[in-house]
Amino acid sequence: MPAFQSFFTDHGDHFMPFPENTPTPDDLPFLSAAEIAALPVELLAILQREIDERLKRDKAAKTRLNAGLAVRYATQGIRKGGSGSQTPENLNALTDTADMVVALDRLQAMAPKVESVSLVVAWFGDDLRAGNCKVRPGVEVTAKTTTPSAWSVNGVSRANAFLVSRDDQDRPVYGGTPADFAVMQAIREMKARGLRVTFYPFILMDVPPGNSLPNPYSDDTAGTGQPAFPWRGRITCSPAAGYAGTVDKTATAASQVAALFGAATPASFNVSGQSVSWTGASGDWGLRRMVLHYAHLCAAAGGVDAFLIGTEMPGLTTIRSGASTYPAVQAYRDLLADVRSILGSGTRIGYAADWSEYFGHQPGDGSGDVFLHLDPLWADPEIDFIGIDNYTPLSDWRDGFEHADAAEGWPAIYDRAYLQANIEGGEGFDWFYASAADRTAQVRTAITDGAAAKPWVFRYKDLRAWWTNAHYDRPGGVESGTPTAWVPESKPIWFTELGCPAIDRGTNQPNVFFDPKSSESFTPHFSRGWRDDAIQRAYLEATYLWWGEAANNPVSSVYGGRMVHVPECAAWTWDARPYPFFPALTDVWTDGANWRLGHWLTGRLGAVSLAALVRHLCVRAGMPEARIDVTGLWGAVEGYAIGALESPRASITTLSRHFGFDAVETEGMIRFVMRGRTSITGIAHDDLVAAREGDLLELTRAQETELPQALKWQVARADEDYDAALVEARRITVDTTRIASESFPMAVPPEEAERRCRRALMEAWTGRETAAFRLPPSRLALDPADVVTLIHDGRHIPLRLVSIADAEARGIEAVRQDRAAHDLPPGAPRPSSLSKAVVFGAPELVLLDLPQLTEDQPAHRPFVAAHAVPWPGEMAVFRSPSTDGFELLTTFGGRARIGTLVSDFFAGPTSRFDLGNALVVDLLTGTLESVTELTLFGGANALAIESASGVWEVVQAGVAELVAPGRYRLTRLLRGQRGTEAAMANPAPAGARVVVLDDALASLPIAEADLGLPWNWRIGPASRSVSDETYVAQAFTPVGVGLRPFSVAHVEQPWRRPRTPGDLTTRWTRRSRALAADSWGAVEVSLAEELEAYEVEILDGATVKRVLTASTTSAIYTAAQQTADWGAPLAPGDTLTIRIYQLSALIGRGAAKTATLTF
Repeated sequence: MPAFQSFFTDHGDHFMPFPENTPTPDDLPFLSAAEIAALPVELLAILQREIDERLKRDKAAKTRLNAGLAVRYATQGIRKGGSGSQTPENLNALTDTADMVVALDRLQAMAPKVESVSLVVAWFGDDLRAGNCKVRPGVEVTAKTTTPSAWSVNGVSRANAFLVSRDDQDRPVYGGTPADFAVMQAIREMKARGLRVTFYPFILMDVPPGNSLPNPYSDDTAGTGQPAFPWRGRITCSPAAGYAGTVDKTATAASQVAALFGAATPASFNVSGQSVSWTGASGDWGLRRMVLHYAHLCAAAGGVDAFLIGTEMPGLTTIRSGASTYPAVQAYRDLLADVRSILGSGTRIGYAADWSEYFGHQPGDGSGDVFLHLDPLWADPEIDFIGIDNYTPLSDWRDGFEHADAAEGWPAIYDRAYLQANIEGGEGFDWFYASAADRTAQVRTAITDGAAAKPWVFRYKDLRAWWTNAHYDRPGGVESGTPTAWVPESKPIWFTELGCPAIDRGTNQPNVFFDPKSSESFTPHFSRGWRDDAIQRAYLEATYLWWGEAANNPVSSVYGGRMVHVPECAAWTWDARPYPFFPALTDVWTDGANWRLGHWLTGRLGAVSLAALVRHLCVRAGMPEARIDVTGLWGAVEGYAIGALESPRASITTLSRHFGFDAVETEGMIRFVMRGRTSITGIAHDDLVAAREGDLLELTRAQETELPQALKWQVARADEDYDAALVEARRITVDTTRIASESFPMAVPPEEAERRCRRALMEAWTGRETAAFRLPPSRLALDPADVVTLIHDGRHIPLRLVSIADAEARGIEAVRQDRAAHDLPPGAPRPSSLSKAVVFGAPELVLLDLPQLTEDQPAHRPFVAAHAVPWPGEMAVFRSPSTDGFELLTTFGGRARIGTLVSDFFAGPTSRFDLGNALVVDLLTGTLESVTELTLFGGANALAIESASGVWEVVQAGVAELVAPGRYRLTRLLRGQRGTEAAMANPAPAGARVVVLDDALASLPIAEADLGLPWNWRIGPASRSVSDETYVAQAFTPVGVGLRPFSVAHVEQPWRRPRTPGDLTTRWTRRSRALAADSWGAVEVSLAEELEAYEVEILDGATVKRVLTASTTSAIYTAAQQTADWGAPLAPGDTLTIRIYQLSALIGRGAAKTATLTF
């Protein structure tokens, strides 16, 4: 994906949508100036059209997509946690859109010409010794609950997966392997967007610091401790080639290679729908298992366009089991055949070789051997392309202006012509450094090949010669008479990776990266270690434009296409974590700090090149494009707003001030050039032309008091929601106190704005020295903006020409220049104040059928209690008699206090304090406190304890003691309140649900006719649709517990009255479910039912012998009935068990009262 292809700039600001009538890029060239001025961020939309016109010959582009956590590729929202407290795993940018989807949206918005994406999925290696290395899927934590999908890779659950190492702050050093379901979702999402997908299996080496592993890169593998978190390309035989005791070129090397690849076959997997699991040997953690698993997974996902069987393994592919036998190359060919059998002919398959690996093996052992060791793989009929991860150096830039490349006249490291001259030239093509000392001294050794005259054999940059020529091995340095299997021009080259870190002088060594945890962490040669987005952009522009030119990219006589297939050249890397949330949220992603200096295009791609913007403004002013030369400009504009009607010249002037460039008319062209260029000639006094009046040379130095002590610039931050940022540059020891302030209508990273502000202040002070003189017409080649060196009084003064007036002599006005002012470090990075999206999860939900709790609540209605963190403000309750067609019933806004029992809760006395039991509960949120007895009797501190499924005992507690965070010990209990004594369990088990009964409970407004019907319920945030994954589904049948009559009390014992055998009258006291019945002043409690009616069961064990009915609080069990049931009337010494129910006209029997009567 070329970094220069941008669209409407989007730096994470999803709160700034364009209105519906915003012109498309195609409309913009036809708008009037007034219409343009009316668009507050108009230029952000213009930029894409300019770039598209400039690069219209490019047909496609590609990017590499990289993930950071185990669900990062999921296209649905994934949440972790439970009990109503869920946090998002992949919802960091938008509350309702997965990070992966946001990342793809922004990629396609910023680079609409992207047609192909490589999906990178990593497993973890744990040893640099090929024979000991296991390659396994890993997780950052082994215990985590995620919904709606759980992590699983290759049939391995999270609990059984490899746990990645942790740093000294106990943070995982890597994100885990993406779950299989997430990979499948990502593939389908990208295919649905019309993107071509290349699957890219990747190995991350998890070798932590302080390990005691034998180091294969030591004599006899005697060294202890392998480098921390190394590059996968260092996996090799043990001991490695070049060390004492090496097994290279022996059968042992072949066995070590075989151990790394393992014994997996296509039949070692069970593929069931969208699931791929391992059925082979449990200890086989070889490369074959990983690659074949993903071949099966890609096929199950519907297929991919391309598939890589391996990437960057030079330490492995150069292992020899004999003088010229490379077992890993053959192992990859065998793997290739198996992958083809799974994916079929519709998928292009390749291997991504390192740029130092693809062209051959030239061991530094003095043998003179040269083997095109990968040719058997490149020539294999199942390989469709030559994959190269291309990070070749394009510069050799140093401090100062006297080093070799500056001495050749190149103006700056950013100069495109300079960088392109090193694509097929410079280091790795024309010359190399034989040692680190030679590199420091710039002692360059030419790459030659003696009489063989094939220097391309040793040139890793000479793709053209390598591709167009037959290949011959050179055992012992003697060229073989038989070519290898490679057929010239037979297959295209794909740059499977292409990129440059955004670090000072990154083009000197684009392959290195800065990551302090890794032993591979380096800055490029001669880099000063500061952030430099411009060099990354310059590298990508130079490379893509070079290979896009037909003259640089020959056509194959075999397949008819170009040598380098640009549409499949992938820029490294676009992250699946959306910018600016990555890298800003370092509490979520521990590698966020690496973004500043890394290869990431995320957060940088949306910029447009300064050259493209200036040319566009010139074209809008009516200037013919052929007369505009912007090749002397570099850098990028992250965002530029024209908020008022102004001329293009005024816009360019603002850019010129900010970036430091000049516009010059020369030879019929308008040429734009950056300041800070090298001097092109020297001028001595003898070169000057005397004026008729005045001095030969006039030098002027302005007063310090006329100059600013400080410059203050206001810009918009490019890394947030375009918040204002103020940067300042200041001189300390000067005789002035003036402060100059400017405001620039552009988005800039603050650290870069500070660099430019310092440059402008230094220019002002350096430029206070001006010169005026005249030159003869022979100096006609000089133009304004050129730099010359004036030799005066033994001094060499660099001067930038600002104006030239031609007459009989050339009148020159110039200002002094200091090139160091244009090579300054950026300012210190500023932390962002970015906040995460508030994401709602599924609530912890309890549906309760309880007695009536308040007078204003209809007795038949059940309750709902919900808990969620964060609380969405309002919950919606939907119901349906089936599995669809849900209708809204009600909404509620109170978050309930819900918890669980910490320990078993045993039965206790009713109608008095239970002083023997303690109720210990864990609350998810909220607090409890002790209350007075008067308050307790008024209904305070009431809790519902679920003693069995759907059965609730109401308990009150007078004393509440906080014993741990969220844990309370409740004593002085009132049990079985509101007629729930029958719900008392012995015990209610630990883990049983507890709900505090307060105003947060919501009453469900159902009709009495709904009682007894089995409803399906869905309850979740009212702001989301009922089908959203944050809704909890439950089946619940309300039975109207609030209408159920309480059990009777005070059943009279027969022995309390004198009697003779005969009719038995059983008496009891009625209770009432009415809240008003709880009054000590009433003679008798009110009747809450329509009619007073009872049923009395005569029990014989569990058998009901007879049911008596009564309309008062007594029932007669006649002597005849007793004789029929027991053979004789009940007499002294007998017992009788009965069960009494008060009846409800609506729901029938109420709570039972069981009593044993003694005679």
